[in-house]
Amino acid sequence: MKLALGPLLYYWPRDAVLQFYQKVAGMPVDIVYLGETVCSRRHELRFSDWVAIADMLSDSGKEVVLSTQALLESKSDIAILHRIADNARFSVEANDMGAVNCLAGHVPFVAGPFLNIYNPPTLQWMTELGAKRWVMPLEMSRDGLSSILDGQAGSIETEVFAYGRMPLAFSARCFTARHHNLPKDDCQFRCMDYPDGLLMKTRESQHFLTLNGIQTQSALVYNLIGEVDGMRTAGVNVVRISPQSEQTDAVVALFHDVLHGKKSPQEGLEAALPLMPDQPCNGYWHGKPGLEYIGSSERTQPEILINRPPILKVASDHARKTIEQ
Repeated sequence: MKLALGPLLYYWPRDAVLQFYQKVAGMPVDIVYLGETVCSRRHELRFSDWVAIADMLSDSGKEVVLSTQALLESKSDIAILHRIADNARFSVEANDMGAVNCLAGHVPFVAGPFLNIYNPPTLQWMTELGAKRWVMPLEMSRDGLSSILDGQAGSIETEVFAYGRMPLAFSARCFTARHHNLPKDDCQFRCMDYPDGLLMKTRESQHFLTLNGIQTQSALVYNLIGEVDGMRTAGVNVVRISPQSEQTDAVVALFHDVLHGKKSPQEGLEAALPLMPDQPCNGYWHGKPGLEYIGSSERTQPEILINRPPILKVASDHARKTIEQ
């Protein structure tokens, strides 16, 4: 299996982004996704800057993919989409059907996780349009993935989001701006104050969600490093890590060691725990609620979760309705 670094989902200062990708050039990742996928108001880097980073990473031996924005809201957003689709140098990850329309029949592309591919006919359609790889929706289970891949005969690569806070939803409203009582059009770029998103808690101090501008993420960290063997058996070709402000290089190294047999999946999981910004979850992979963690055995699960803070109780109406910072 190959190792991929997903697009940067947060808003960091320009120098921090450039320094980060200088480090990425030396990381043991095979594929790097670049570009702004969340909010068009994030202007620290322009299209030409992303292309320059792409050139640098390509020269270091990485496969570079330019990612498109998931929610297009203006003519300028569409103009950037066309520039990415027409770049003629790097592959493109399509994160909405407008991008698919621009790319279909012209160049091979990556079908991103926000295209909602949930059944074999849809995946076959994407393949016919020119998709060379697809990213499984985050809430899909291992069994669901296996059922989709039956009969595909290896005609398209499969990528799985395996580490990071899960991007769950997008909205035309900016929740980070609203938290600061600011309008979206005058947000003062407050997202930059939260390099890993703004954590939300309930009144019971239970971790609930993470706000990232117009994007809502999980509070807990999706971590499938302990499921590498299951991913390989299911037919996964690429494992994706989502960048975070700290310890991304160490997490990449751990996944690399597990993928290449230098560490067992359990050893990788135990080593990853102190590197994570919050506790792990992997429920979706097992067909359970996403915030759950399903251990590889009853013996290991209590050890992993022994110091875990309480998480949101899904059945609690009071907890769901009383969210505050």
